[in-house]
Amino acid sequence: MLVKICGVTTEEAAQAAAEAGVDLIGFVFTESKREISPDAAAAIASRLPASVQTVGVFVNEAPAVMERIASKVGLDFIQLHGEEPPRVASSLSRKVIKAFPAEKERLENVHTYPCDYFLIDTPSVNRGGSGKTFDWSLLQETGIDREKLLLAGGLHPDNVQEAVAAVNPFAVDVSSGVETEGKKDPEKMKAFIKQAKHREANKK
Repeated sequence: MLVKICGVTTEEAAQAAAEAGVDLIGFVFTESKREISPDAAAAIASRLPASVQTVGVFVNEAPAVMERIASKVGLDFIQLHGEEPPRVASSLSRKVIKAFPAEKERLENVHTYPCDYFLIDTPSVNRGGSGKTFDWSLLQETGIDREKLLLAGGLHPDNVQEAVAAVNPFAVDVSSGVETEGKKDPEKMKAFIKQAKHREANKK
């Protein structure tokens, strides 16, 4: 079970997440209270251990701009969080995560989109995270390959273990669920990662 912590904006938060065992760190390169500049993200990324991969989150951005930022920061993944057509995803040189809202009609043809991973999130009017969960049983009807599924939407340390058991995704994605007063909380990140990886720890 991989864990992605999104919306990281500081060196302190990134290092705390890395020390807690995070697998993926997300940088938001679009208008948001968690937006970060490419220069700041590059500085943080340069000091992350090799075990932590980086994701750049974009909304309806030009491919050339995404490629430029990806090169500057050294991104491993580009996450498309808008209405990007398939041709945009196909043109990118990095691995692509495509976000979809958890709505039945939107998920019916998800598997036809040219990406490496699907991120399924609670529908939100502002494209960002809503901080609320959705009905996970909806995913049972879609036939989405669990090895390509990142589960998001209202996850936090107290429900992520239940979410993993119900959905069995490739990875879980969290942002506000590990924050206190809008800032990444080291103890919440540590607790979230521990709970998300609980089953794996018990197998060892």
